[in-house]
Amino acid sequence: MNALSIIDKYYPEDNILKKTLITHSLQVCRRALYVADTHPELNLDKDILEQGSMLHDIGIFLTDAPSIHCHGKASYLAHGFLGGQLLRQEGLDVYARICERHTGTGLTKETIQNLHIPIPVQDYIPETMEEQVICYADKFYSKSKLNREKTPQDVYNSLLKFGQEQADKFMAWHELFG
Repeated sequence: MNALSIIDKYYPEDNILKKTLITHSLQVCRRALYVADTHPELNLDKDILEQGSMLHDIGIFLTDAPSIHCHGKASYLAHGFLGGQLLRQEGLDVYARICERHTGTGLTKETIQNLHIPIPVQDYIPETMEEQVICYADKFYSKSKLNREKTPQDVYNSLLKFGQEQADKFMAWHELFG
């Protein structure tokens, strides 16, 4: 499986949105692979990390997020779920799960209901170590500020809007993966 060929299928034009997606995904990929290299005891699958990092945001084009050149109809918070649907159609269930589970530090049923996120109400929590590492790595980079890497404290503070539990989960991951 080649993530770039999947990206090309859904982002056929060489435009700012595709460049933003690829730049962001490469940033996440580098950090995820760094975690794998510095923590061999975790026995992480580097191929899943690499391909999953590149595909985790594939659903953004379906969302309404003009600040990052997305002009779809769906809520931005649904991009993981929508990307998961695309990848399931491709027969890529492992990567679909990564898409669905990378928003915040994972979405609970309660969060989906409380924030009125328009996706099926169920838990979308990273379970495998690879899902957790990609979710962790993603938090350091924004698609709207591609040239900036957040500090762990920046990430913690930004996750507080989703609740203390999300922020604390990130810090636990930072202790494990950082």
